[in-house]
Amino acid sequence: MEIFFNPSIALQSQQSLILATLVTLLPLLLAVRSLFKKPHKSNVSAPATSPGKEETRQATPSSSCNGTADSAAFLNGGRSGPVEEEMVTADVCKVMAEMQSGASMMEQLVPEITTHALSYLDYPSLCRLSMTNSLMRKAANDDNAWKALYHKDFTLEQDSVTPVNGWKAYYAATRAIMNVNTEFFNIIRDRSLTAMSCFWLNADYVKCIHASGAHYSGYNDVIQSWQVAFNWEQDDDFQVRDVRARVLTDMAWVTMKTFVDMDTGPFNMTNVFEFHHGRWYLVHHHSSVMLPADGDMEQQLVVHG
Repeated sequence: MEIFFNPSIALQSQQSLILATLVTLLPLLLAVRSLFKKPHKSNVSAPATSPGKEETRQATPSSSCNGTADSAAFLNGGRSGPVEEEMVTADVCKVMAEMQSGASMMEQLVPEITTHALSYLDYPSLCRLSMTNSLMRKAANDDNAWKALYHKDFTLEQDSVTPVNGWKAYYAATRAIMNVNTEFFNIIRDRSLTAMSCFWLNADYVKCIHASGAHYSGYNDVIQSWQVAFNWEQDDDFQVRDVRARVLTDMAWVTMKTFVDMDTGPFNMTNVFEFHHGRWYLVHHHSSVMLPADGDMEQQLVVHG
């Protein structure tokens, strides 16, 4: 007797066996899954909430800063009670309200402490602080803070001064005249007659008194005196110390000491400026030498002083 093997018939029988096995195992798997699944509490009676409120409620337990929500959840088997949830929600609402209103610890400080804290900042830092938000702008514009910064950066001599536009504007004006005075010495180092001609006010009442005692009056004579000074070979490596400035509405004067040689006496200098057409111009320069007891006159009398 011959037996014929048909591959298609064998494949159909294997598919039937696999299908029957899956049908048998599927109910078993579902039964095992139901044993390990936690019972689900119905929310039929719970009022419907919006997605935003639901997110707030879910975020409430983790929003506590003092750990109240975590402790309540631990003692209640993983769920916090209604009283604890209300307390945490109230804390979150309070924090959010303070954030929206701009409140912070800065507002709770007395003005004296705030001014003292801001006194540690320098000029650029105080300006940057004023640009952060409205609260910091109010604190950084405090007049006492700018008065303290003025005394720290410039001088205590003007403690009794009451600036018309406040200490912030007075600080800015003083810094501006200090920068102009620094430019004066940069021009001397560069020996630039063109820059010096632009630096002086073109008027007949301007005056310049060099350390040699020579006196020049009028714009043309003053500029010619600087041309002579720049042509004279001399050491321009000098240092400026003890700079003091006083600024009025359209006039300012700066006093300082200039050392050409630290081993010899300084030159006492005074520069007077006037404000014209949006900028400061030099109208008066006076330099006088302080001779040491055994000093050499010729060594001290430097024209550019």
